[in-house]
Amino acid sequence: MKKQKVWFITGASKGLGLALIRQLLAEGSKVAATSRHTEVLVNELGHENTADFLPLQVELANEQSVVSAILKTRQRFGKIDVVVNNAGYGIGGSIEELSDKETRDSFDINVFGTMNVIRHVLPIMRSQSSGHIINISSIAGIAPSAGWSVYAAAKHAVIGLTEVLAEDVKSLGIQVTLIAPGSFRTNFNNPDSLVLAENTIDAYGHLHTLNHRFAAAGGTQAGDPEKAAKVMMEITEMDQPPLYLLLGSDAYSRAMSKLELLRSDYQQWKPLTQSTDF
Repeated sequence: MKKQKVWFITGASKGLGLALIRQLLAEGSKVAATSRHTEVLVNELGHENTADFLPLQVELANEQSVVSAILKTRQRFGKIDVVVNNAGYGIGGSIEELSDKETRDSFDINVFGTMNVIRHVLPIMRSQSSGHIINISSIAGIAPSAGWSVYAAAKHAVIGLTEVLAEDVKSLGIQVTLIAPGSFRTNFNNPDSLVLAENTIDAYGHLHTLNHRFAAAGGTQAGDPEKAAKVMMEITEMDQPPLYLLLGSDAYSRAMSKLELLRSDYQQWKPLTQSTDF
C-alpha cells in the first residue's frame, strides 16, 4: 500500500499543475497548491479548502509570502514530501526588444520563485531526512528556439540549479528531479501564460512571425497533460527516480538533436580547445 504523501505545488491553477492536483486529490493525497488567485484555483478544481486540500495565495517573488505558505502547509499536514516547482510563463522577443522589467519579471517567477521555495522547504525535508523536489524546466532550456532568448535563459538556469541541488542534498535523503517538457495541450500558448515584448523592432519581424505562430498553436500540441501528471506521480514512488526527465516525443527529438550538435562542435574544435593548455 502506498504511503500517503503531502505535496506542495506552485503554479497550480492551470496547465500541468492543475492536471496533477486533480489526479492527486482523486487518489487521496494531501495537496497544498499555490496561485496568485486562490478563487481561480478553487473554481477550476471545484474543490474547497478541506482536510486534504490547502489552496494558498502566494507571490512567489516575495520571499515572505513563500515562507508563510510553506509554514501553513506544515502546520496543516505536519510534513512536506514532494515539492513541484511548476509556476512559470513564456516570454518571447529578442533581447533588444525586451525591457529590463520584462526580463526581470520573468526571472522572478521562472527562477527566483523556484529558489525561494527550495530555500525554505529544505529545512523541513532535512529534518525529515526525506523529500523529493521536482523542478519543471522546459525543452527550451536544453534546445532553445529563435525568438525565446530570455525564456531559454531562465529555463536553462533552472536546469543548472537543479543539477547542483541534486548533488548538494543527496546525502540528506532528499531526491531531486529536473523535468523538461515539450509542448503540451495546456493554456501555455494563451495570453495569460505568454508575454511578448511590448516594444517591437521591425528588424526582428522574422522572430515576431515565429512568436505569433507559437501563440496560435494552442490546442494542437502533441503532449497530454493528464499523462504527464501520471508520470510525475509515478516517479515519486521510485526508489531511484530520474535526475533528468524529458516529457513528450518532441522534447526527446529536440534534446537528441542538441546532443548531436554539442558532440559535433566539441569534436570539431578539439585542437583549438586543447591548444590553451600549458
